[in-house]
Amino acid sequence: MRGKIFALLMTLTILATAVMGCGTSSKSQDQKSGISVEASAEFPITIEHAFGETTITSQPERVVTLSWANQDAILALGVVPVGVSAANFGKMTDNKLHLWTEEAFNNLGETNPNVFNDETGWDYEAIAAAQPDIIIASYSGMTEEEYNLLSEIAPVIPYLETAWKTDWREQTITNATAIGMKEEGEALVEETDALISDKLANYPELEGKTAAFFWISQDDMSTFYAYLPSDPRASYLNDLGFTTPESILSLASSTEDFSVTISRENAELLNDVDIMVVYGDEGLLEALKADPLMSQIPAVKNDAVVLIDSTSTLAASITPSILSIPYAIDDYLSAISEAAKNIDEE
Repeated sequence: MRGKIFALLMTLTILATAVMGCGTSSKSQDQKSGISVEASAEFPITIEHAFGETTITSQPERVVTLSWANQDAILALGVVPVGVSAANFGKMTDNKLHLWTEEAFNNLGETNPNVFNDETGWDYEAIAAAQPDIIIASYSGMTEEEYNLLSEIAPVIPYLETAWKTDWREQTITNATAIGMKEEGEALVEETDALISDKLANYPELEGKTAAFFWISQDDMSTFYAYLPSDPRASYLNDLGFTTPESILSLASSTEDFSVTISRENAELLNDVDIMVVYGDEGLLEALKADPLMSQIPAVKNDAVVLIDSTSTLAASITPSILSIPYAIDDYLSAISEAAKNIDEE
């Protein structure tokens, strides 16, 4: 089966090359090569990851990124990817990209980016047609089988250790390293950390508070989920100066997943949660306050709940990237600050 897929991918690559060579109109023909700056590192570069190691022998000129926000680090480095995954959550543009991603493409002169429709699985044909020199997905849930198939197209950089546990710093530096720009990636992280610190100076009311990120269904609150510090959404709250509640940390010790399931009957365990961040609207908050058990969580009792509309720009930005942080941090801090003021009123 893999041999057939490989043959198909190679056929598609040959066809794409032929189309570009004969001048026929196609999206691949117009795509920029991507690399507009010189690498600061020497090649070859070897990156160890969850499925072994990948060696990049020379600076990639055609970069494909897959899964959540991996293109953002590449764009932030001034490089235009020749193919990226479509956004699948939060507010999106007509090109199925988050607002900050499309803005970065436009700033680099690309108004017609190549976006893969891969929400239900990798589009191997489209990826091969983009003729990548490298495929980057350091924040993803890529399986080893998918890694092997993609590796038949180009060298692949999957997550380094665990699926869906790559934070924005590791994502930025790993992706930068893969294209020979590790030092530039580290500088971007340093600049963004400084930005976060500067922004937090305007919100002294957040100091000393605990906060946690949850997923709760208004239709069925019998169980709900708390994201653990290994999840980028929860670790972003730590970046913003919040302490993870001890109740959440104790639950984290029982699982290797990025979230933990909590029974409604055990809601009293969350008696140390000052602020809750949760996907939902006012209807969810009303349901929480009406529930005899959930309403006893301090954050619910105090109206210290940050509601995140799943179709909003904020919904996408709170799983942060090197581009989304500067784009939306003011809105996030403002929303959390409003919740924190309710605590102060108690």
